Amino acid sequence: MIAAEKNRVEKYLKDANVKLSSVATDIFGVSGREILKEIIRGNTDGQELSELARGRLKRKKEEIKKSLNSRITEHHRMMIEFSLKHIECMEELLAGIDKRIDEVVEKNGLKEAVELLDTIPGVDKGAGKAIMAEIGADMSKFPTEKHLASWGGMSPGNNESAGKKKSGKTLQGNKWLKSILVQCALSAARTNGAYLKDKYHRLASRRGKKKAALAIGHKILVSAYHMLKHKIHYKELGIDYLDKRNKEKIQRHYINKLNQLGYEVSLVEKQVA
Repeated sequence: MIAAEKNRVEKYLKDANVKLSSVATDIFGVSGREILKEIIRGNTDGQELSELARGRLKRKKEEIKKSLNSRITEHHRMMIEFSLKHIECMEELLAGIDKRIDEVVEKNGLKEAVELLDTIPGVDKGAGKAIMAEIGADMSKFPTEKHLASWGGMSPGNNESAGKKKSGKTLQGNKWLKSILVQCALSAARTNGAYLKDKYHRLASRRGKKKAALAIGHKILVSAYHMLKHKIHYKELGIDYLDKRNKEKIQRHYINKLNQLGYEVSLVEKQVA
């Protein structure tokens, strides 16, 4: 709902020829909100509004000034004000929900489990709490990680008939858990130095981004199972883990490539001084 309301504000601004979103990454940050509130008050002076820039936006004052060359009307100001108040109201409610979640986590002794999940790349404390809400902290309910993955709908289906394998799309499972894990997977794919990032991009190049996200989500869930069961932190393998593991395979691949180009190759191990 907050996202939808923010989109409405951007629509009103574009209609009034205010191009603030083309300069500021987030027009609802500290600087953006101050500028919006001044616009609501009736101030349309680009020079004055650009002086409200904070942090990194200070370097873009001239661009902000140009982006505020508007034809804003009383109607625009009224609609932006209504939407901004609605956003702030929902943010206040959301903060109350987060506070209540923290209380429940503390009351049920789940804080340690959430902190463990927070060590997985792509999983922050918010996502950790959401995962805990779906699977709990007691992994004895699931005999193996495969049972948990199947229950969560993160395992490929086994559709085989007359010895022929057909569609292996994932089962329905827990749609809330699946959604959280896919979001975490996409976040892990942007985490520098992480094994999960390297694995995601390798899979995405062969099977597409959607299947890669599901596969990484599956790995996150399996990691969570073992971490919660044995009370251990996530062990980062490193972004070059697959290269090290597949060293011989990589060697053969490039030797074959060079042979195809007409070169004869012999490998000599580099001596470490």
